[in-house]
Amino acid sequence: MSLNRRQFLKTSAFSAAALGLSQFPAPSIALAADANSKLRVGVVGISGRGAGNISELLGGSEKIAELAAICDVDDNNLEAQGKKYPNAKRFFDFRTMLDEMDDLDAVLVSTPDHTHAVAAMAAMKKGLPCFCEKPLAHDVAEIRAMQKIAKEKKLATQMGTVIHATENYRRVVELIQAGAIGEVTECHVWCFKGWGGYPEPSTEKIDVPKNIHWDEWLGPAQWVNYNPCYLPARWRGYWPFGTGTFGDMACHLMDLPFWALDLKYPKTIHATCDTEISKMCCPLDVECKYEFELNGKTFPLTWYDGKKRPAVIDEKKLEPLSMGVIFVGKDGILEADYGTIRLYPEEKFAKYERPAKSIPKSAGHHREWLNSIIDGGKTEPLCNFEYSGRLAEAVQLGAVSLRAGKIKLEWDADKMLVTNNKAANDFIKTEYRDGWTL
Repeated sequence: MSLNRRQFLKTSAFSAAALGLSQFPAPSIALAADANSKLRVGVVGISGRGAGNISELLGGSEKIAELAAICDVDDNNLEAQGKKYPNAKRFFDFRTMLDEMDDLDAVLVSTPDHTHAVAAMAAMKKGLPCFCEKPLAHDVAEIRAMQKIAKEKKLATQMGTVIHATENYRRVVELIQAGAIGEVTECHVWCFKGWGGYPEPSTEKIDVPKNIHWDEWLGPAQWVNYNPCYLPARWRGYWPFGTGTFGDMACHLMDLPFWALDLKYPKTIHATCDTEISKMCCPLDVECKYEFELNGKTFPLTWYDGKKRPAVIDEKKLEPLSMGVIFVGKDGILEADYGTIRLYPEEKFAKYERPAKSIPKSAGHHREWLNSIIDGGKTEPLCNFEYSGRLAEAVQLGAVSLRAGKIKLEWDADKMLVTNNKAANDFIKTEYRDGWTL
């Protein structure tokens, strides 16, 4: 039933495109032909960012998706969202949802990082297009597996970096690619947040609240006793489940230089912090130096979080932002965040005429994904897993450098191997708990 509906939508979309009915006409034309042809989406993880994804998925004046199923390990979340969306079937285990819901058209994953890959892979193995929150997956091997199956099955995919769809990011990319500041020689990316630095969690046995399905929450992670310190959001600061501020924010901010400069895979990665590395808790105040190959040269990009800041802010007397990106070029400096663009020296750029807009306005981050499902890939989401996977891989390699002992890693992307530190490769792929697999 799901396959037939998707095939109908694709056929209608291609017919509309053949008539030359503008850039994004296909969804509305196809859906208008059949009132019951909305894409049926299952959402895994429905609180916090998951709730935001549901709202953005279903919003807009031209609704082309419906919420067919909701899945969450917290019964309280299911009850709350179930009242808002009474027609959505409820599940606490995504595996059961995928087994029982044979009429789904797509799946959106908004769980904690350590369960992104197992949920997304289970959906994609069934041929379902997938939208997955950043940082796409918890380790490099998971990211590569997700990219591989998405490519093999030709699925519409999107990583949940919604800032990519904004106008400000488009204008920054246009400025950099138009040569506004000349050849870019270095880049600095920073964020004020600090997930981590927590005390070691107690290992004592604590009763699991009746509303929490702890085994399903842990998923593939090795067993630890329930502890309220992990929920609802502080899991980001613990290695088994998250990767600190790296995992939370780096995909949003490093997205800008990846896009503007068309960065691929880093050659070296060296993350440091001022504290010892815990086996359980992510550190605060991290600095990570990357080296990429760009235009035949070594290109440095540095990430900072918490209290760390780029020295260039003070050296060049830039107006500070709480988070952002600085491109240093041979002819100037560009500083940006989600809504700001500043060019330095200010007097030099006072009368600068910015390039004409060349990157089309996004249909919306979620809408790009839905459009691609309906038109059979004719339009491709800009944060598809092929692009966003490279970004997420660089982010997670920063975490590997920390966990390996703040070691500078030499990375062979083709072999998916750290070549100068054998032990670091233990963090490239996570050992799953029995009963869980990709």
